[in-house]
Amino acid sequence: MRTEEGVIRQLLSDAIGGYRLSDGDGLTLMRARGRIVWEIAGAADEARAAKAGDVVTYVRNQNINVTNVCINACGFCGFSRRPGEPGAFFHDDETIRKKAAEAVERGATEICTVSGLHPEFDASSYLHIYDLIREAAPGLHIHASNPMEVAYAAKKSGCSTAEVLEAMKSHGLGSLCGTAAEILDDGIRRVICPQKIDTASWIRVIKEAHGLGIPSTATIMYGSYEGDEARIRHLSILRDIQDETGGFTEFVPLSYIHPNTPLFRKGIAKAGATGREDLLMMAVSRLFLDNFRNIQVSWVKLGVKMAQLGLMAGANDLGGTMFEESISKGAGAKETDYLDPHEMRRMALDLGRGFRERTTLYRLI
Repeated sequence: MRTEEGVIRQLLSDAIGGYRLSDGDGLTLMRARGRIVWEIAGAADEARAAKAGDVVTYVRNQNINVTNVCINACGFCGFSRRPGEPGAFFHDDETIRKKAAEAVERGATEICTVSGLHPEFDASSYLHIYDLIREAAPGLHIHASNPMEVAYAAKKSGCSTAEVLEAMKSHGLGSLCGTAAEILDDGIRRVICPQKIDTASWIRVIKEAHGLGIPSTATIMYGSYEGDEARIRHLSILRDIQDETGGFTEFVPLSYIHPNTPLFRKGIAKAGATGREDLLMMAVSRLFLDNFRNIQVSWVKLGVKMAQLGLMAGANDLGGTMFEESISKGAGAKETDYLDPHEMRRMALDLGRGFRERTTLYRLI
């Protein structure tokens, strides 16, 4: 009879050899304990080298969070505010232009903007924001909005999500944020984000975007209320979409930041993922998502030391410089505003890897 470690070692050998892991296989790996975790990380690192090479990449980007005023009340969010609440903000046109111009001065190639669902927003509001960015930062890639914002804009404007996406693309949207996915399991969503679109709607909007030639990222927000089974189902959904559309540029695991969130304060969520869970999420994602070239480790969520370990467990990308970050900070994360490329380079070279700047769509600069 094979031991559990023997089963895992066989799965790792099969995955490296090109076998596609089943949901059950992924669950076995995700539940690993003890020293075998390091072997899973090592196999993922081997898969990373074969799929993405030995160069660690990053993008020089600037975040613009236009407003934290939001009609939703997601349990994992410490960023949003109700209209009139202390700390609520809504940047005017001049502020948005100024922040976009600062991105140009800093040598950014991307501006990323995701905001709260402001009660006054409709489709034209998002298009106006893109126009302001293009005026102040012509030529910079606009990586913006997410399926929730697209659905919200469509509802407020009385049109289809496909029509909103077409308009966004015509106004300069270069790629769609794959956030608002959280956990693609409606039972979990009813607990952590009951006002957000359901799983089927998220999938539909993402596929519409890919069909219109708008690539997107893919994400998971793990470590709050869900278990390993939900995490694997989520990865399976993303893999199926990528098989169909090929429109995902990267996968970004986002570890739940707990201190300032309603879910944690009410005792519904645990105090975030453990280090073992973080490492396994990165490694199992690399082995399970065999049709993704790029796996990004979030230094914002994990901190730089754990992010470097992620680069040893399947990740090939460090994400963006950020320059401004409010969402994770609102939830309780520390030192989220900026990571100097010199520090990123130090992290990569310390691992014996190369280091290169890239564009949003992974063209090396």
